[in-house]
Formats: sequence, C-alpha cells, structure tokens
Amino acid sequence: MSFLEIENLLVKAGDKTLLSNISVRMEKGEVLGLIGESGAGKSTLGLASIGFLRPGCRVASGEVRLMGQSLLAMSQEELRQLRQRKVAYVAQSAAAAFNPFYRLEDQVTELRALQKQVSRPERRDIACSLFERLQLPDPEKFCRKYPHQVSGGQLQRAMIAMALLNDPELIVFDEPTTALDVTTQMEVLRVIRHVISEQQCAAIYVSHDLAVISQISDRIVVLRNGEIVEQDETRRIIEQPAQDYTRALVAHRKVGEFAGQPPEANAVIEARSLDLGYGANKVVSNVDLQIACGEIVALVGESGSGKTTVARSIAGLLPPRAGTISMNGKKLADNIDHRADDIRRRIQFIHQLPDVALNPRQTVRTALSRPLRKFLKLSGPSLQDRLNALMDEVELSRELLDRYPGALSGGQKQRVCIARCLAAEPDILICDEVTSALDALVEDSILKLLWRLQQQRDIGILFITHNLGVTRRFAHSVVIMERGKIVEQGSTEDVFADPKQDYTKRLLASEPTTRRGWLDDQLAAKV
Repeated sequence: MSFLEIENLLVKAGDKTLLSNISVRMEKGEVLGLIGESGAGKSTLGLASIGFLRPGCRVASGEVRLMGQSLLAMSQEELRQLRQRKVAYVAQSAAAAFNPFYRLEDQVTELRALQKQVSRPERRDIACSLFERLQLPDPEKFCRKYPHQVSGGQLQRAMIAMALLNDPELIVFDEPTTALDVTTQMEVLRVIRHVISEQQCAAIYVSHDLAVISQISDRIVVLRNGEIVEQDETRRIIEQPAQDYTRALVAHRKVGEFAGQPPEANAVIEARSLDLGYGANKVVSNVDLQIACGEIVALVGESGSGKTTVARSIAGLLPPRAGTISMNGKKLADNIDHRADDIRRRIQFIHQLPDVALNPRQTVRTALSRPLRKFLKLSGPSLQDRLNALMDEVELSRELLDRYPGALSGGQKQRVCIARCLAAEPDILICDEVTSALDALVEDSILKLLWRLQQQRDIGILFITHNLGVTRRFAHSVVIMERGKIVEQGSTEDVFADPKQDYTKRLLASEPTTRRGWLDDQLAAKV
C-alpha cells in the first residue's frame, strides 16, 4: 500500500471536467512535482490529495486514499481533523493568505490556539521556534511584525512555518516561489527542501516552472487539460521526454538567443537623478534611465530593489523627491493629476496581476471602451470597429467582448489588459511583471505578442521582471537595480556576457536550470 493513492479520479465543476481519469501513487518521504499550463488541473489535484475541493467542484468517480484511509468517505469533521493534524497546504500568494490586521505570531499559531488552550507567551515561543527553524532574521522581533512589514520571501517562509505547526505528514506546496525574484526563490527552495528532509514527510510541489520543479522533485507528473500527459522519474522527464507537450516545456527552459542590440534612436522618456520614497523611507537614490522608441528596457532586481517604484514615478503615480522625468526633452509634471490627457495617454501601465487590474463587474467591452472614449473620443460604429481591431490585435476572439474577467483564463485577462493600454495609442508601455504568474507556454505567447506589437507600433517598453531568462530573449537593454540604486546597465547581450558587478553575477548564477544538481551546486557555493 502506497502512502498516497489516487485512482481514476474524475473531478467536475458543473458539466466541465477538471480532472479526468487521474491515477497517481507516492510514497512517504517522496516529493511529487505537478507541472502544466494554467487550467491543467495542478492545484485541483494537489487539493484533492488532502481531501479538499473548491466550491462548485465535485468528485464524479474515483478514489483518494491517504495512509490507507479513503478521504472521499470521510465526514467533514473527520476531514477537518485530518487537515489540522496530518496534512498542510502552502498557498501561492503569501500576501493574500495572511490577514493584514494581525501579527505574524498570532496567525502562525492560530491552529494551536484553536486546538487547546495555549497562553500568549507559549504561542510566542512556538512561533519563535518555527521562525528560527526556517532561518528568519531575529525571530523575537519577526513575531511582532505585520505581514506588510516583511519581504515576500520572508512572508513565504512564515507561511511554511504555519504549515509545519503540527508536524504534517503530507504538505502541498502550490506555486510557492512563482512571484519571487531568483535569489529569494533559491533561498525558499532551500528551506522547502530542508523542511521536507527534516520532517521526513511527503510533499506535492505544484509549479509551472520546469527548472524549479526539477530541483525539488523525485518524480514529475505532467498535466494538460485535466489529463496526465506523462509521469516518470524527474531525470527521465528532463532528459528523455516522451510526449511533444513535455518536450515543449523542456525546450522553453533552454537558453535562447538575445533580442539584439538597442536601436539607435532618441530617448522618449528620460529620468535624471531620481530620488523616490514613501513617507519617511527613501527607496530609490540617484536613478538615471532612458527609453527610446522601439527599445525594450528590462528593469531587473530582487524584491524591494525599487523597480516598481521607478515605474510608478515615470507613470506619474509617485512624485519624485528629487530629479526630473522628461518626455521628448520636455519636463513632465511630477503628479499624474497635473499631466495633460495627451501625456497620460502616451504612457500606459500594464499591472502584474490582471485579476486585480480588471474590474470583475465590468465586461471586456466596458474595460476597452473607456480609454477609447476618453482619449480618442470614439462612439457608435467607430467605437465598435476599434474594439474589434483591438481584439484582433491581441489575438482574442471578438466573442469575448461581452464576457466578464471571471470567465477568462489568466493569459486572456492579461491580453485584455494589454489591449486596454493599446487603446490609448501610447508611446511607452510599462509592463510590471506581466508574465510572472503565467505558465511557460502562455508566458511565451504574451512575450511574442508584446514583441510583435512593439515592432508594429514602434513603441518603447519598460519591462520590469525578475526572470533573467525572459530578459535575455526579450529585452534590448537591461538595467540592474540593488537596494534602490542602479548598479549596472547596458545592452542585454553585453551585460549577460560580461557582468562587471558581483551583484549582477549573483543574479545570473541564481537563474534556475533543469540540470540535476544545480540547486545543490548553488547552495554549496554560498557556504
């Protein structure tokens, strides 16, 4: 009998099939990787493994047995006891999972308080012990912080601490490093692997990044459209993929060609000696940045390095404390409220999370019509013609115009956000981590779309990212930021081929690959 047995599992939501005929087995101490594109059923399968289904979903047939017990035959009270004592779940977005109104120590130890009477000093001792175990800085001080007062990587480790509270025998990690920069990602991966080894527990690791999953998993299950494409030992999947879809995932992770040298053109946007901050905190110091027509500039750095802060200032959302921002040689007003509509039209911002950027109560038609009415003064048939043209331009069916964001996939929603920006006919697009939450093949399609649009419209793009593989093949120029300062910049090919700064070298070394042992080598090099 295996530790976890899933046999012929069929999961539906209404008439839609989410998982079809899924059979998987894993042993105690094993790490099983689940990989596939958005909508493949990865998270659904991971959650089903601990007896949970999202609202509206149901098991139509099949079986899930954990340690010999049928999870599907358990009562709700039995499942609640199981989740409190035997299994744990680590969500993708730690920022969304934590309550901003409570201190970390209270949230991490909440389950222990529910199970039995535990004094506040005892809860603090438990939290400090967990934070120390996960090598978080100054556990006593960390306990008293709120979620917004720590970095993304630290918050992700705090969530892992919460999962370890009752020494679970199975942990499901659902995309736990997707939104993290490469160096933070490596640290979290190290922590996850250490925890699994120390606990001697089983783990399911859900990801759309084959390089990451290859470093953490003993076996990999490849999913697509709710079905298993193939499953085998990690080494065999990486070195000898049997199916075309798996081969495409492996090929995506291979080093590609550079985008080419920056075009010789005058700067459209020029930032000079920018100092930026929030409240009493100075975040960015003395930043110089230029973006020309037809140029893609990647702004790269760890979380908290100031990338998005610079972008917000260029867009007029954060007035600089010192320095200037100019367009075509003319100084721009610091605040967007003081910029003319024509200037606001020419600089457009695509946000990281389309779910947050799009109003769930507005159709695609409404979202795209607003900039067309405001900036181009379109209405009637001319408005409809332009809506149709925008949908064609971003390769979306016109039938989606009357759908709400909730009825679209992640890639489709991001294309709607791109179309909304294009509706203003901008000169500059600011793309803030626009592919970080997308699977590999959808990411490729969005990058190809942006590349084509940039070529056709001759627009400049400021591309904020922590993905160095994307930077290599997409950006003409790269600007490296560390702790609010630019430490290196130049053509992407030159910087990647011969980095001058130690920080740049460390970033490049931290980009994960599918080579077995890569993570071991990186961790050994840091010792």
